[in-house]
Amino acid sequence: MEWENQTILVEFFLKGLSGYPRLELLFFVVILIMYVGILLGNGTLILISILDSRLHTPMYFFLGNLSFLDICYTTTSIPSTLVSFLSERKTITFSGCAVQMFLGLSMGTTECVLLAMMAFDRYVAICNPLKYPVIMSKKSYVPMAAGSWFAGFFNSAVQTTLVVQLTFCRNNVINHFSCEILAVMKMACADISDNEFIMLVATTLFTLLPLFLIVISYSLIISSILKIRTSDGRSKAFSTCSAHLTVVIIFYGTILFMYMKPKTKETLNSDDLDATDKLISMFYGVMTPMMNPLIYSLRNKDVKEAVKHLLRRKVFNK
Repeated sequence: MEWENQTILVEFFLKGLSGYPRLELLFFVVILIMYVGILLGNGTLILISILDSRLHTPMYFFLGNLSFLDICYTTTSIPSTLVSFLSERKTITFSGCAVQMFLGLSMGTTECVLLAMMAFDRYVAICNPLKYPVIMSKKSYVPMAAGSWFAGFFNSAVQTTLVVQLTFCRNNVINHFSCEILAVMKMACADISDNEFIMLVATTLFTLLPLFLIVISYSLIISSILKIRTSDGRSKAFSTCSAHLTVVIIFYGTILFMYMKPKTKETLNSDDLDATDKLISMFYGVMTPMMNPLIYSLRNKDVKEAVKHLLRRKVFNK
């Protein structure tokens, strides 16, 4: 009887907004516009950080990594989601689902760690400005960025491997827009307590610990800023980290709500909760990467000047 209730799945059906064709068309247009904005905005930040020598600093090196990360993260899921909105057959192969889970989780983990590295960079710049060139030398910030990527890929490799080894029942419907790891885990008919424990450990190490380091860094930054006597000095010091702080609040506010809220057996089967999860995931997956370049460009004079300089150079060359 147990064997009859189990099967080797070769594909998954992504439920998404199935049954709501008008909403699918609306979401297709909205998400397509957002995706184009993500590519243009983050691509522009990467371009100017490379072409403008004034931005060859640790802060903009990290920002370039963040922009590249956002492009990679959205590209792992948005194109396939857009196709599914217009397609009657909303399926993805088992191997394709595994790849999507791996890339999505690795990009999300990398961003958590990278934001902590950026907070440390701002801490050193404001609290120890004289030692900044020594502490944040190229020998330091390049390994810091590389370590962020390694942490993301390592965490994702472990968790994705454990999930694909689970036993799945005949139900192959994923109540989500893409192969998000929690949505796939819900489909398993085997005990997932080990997976939940590993996820809890990983969340602590790669989400909560970086958040703790960010909180400590900004506590010291704020303390240092308040000691500045002039209001202009305080304003100038805070402006150097306000964009990063805004991005951290948006990113962590969303991801903590999505992953850290309690999940009981009853709520796991709740359609209302699933709908909420999907909307939160959509905001996290699309809105945050789209807003990052806007936040950094609107709240950063160096970026504004670099964009103007790049545009003037293009006009002059013509």
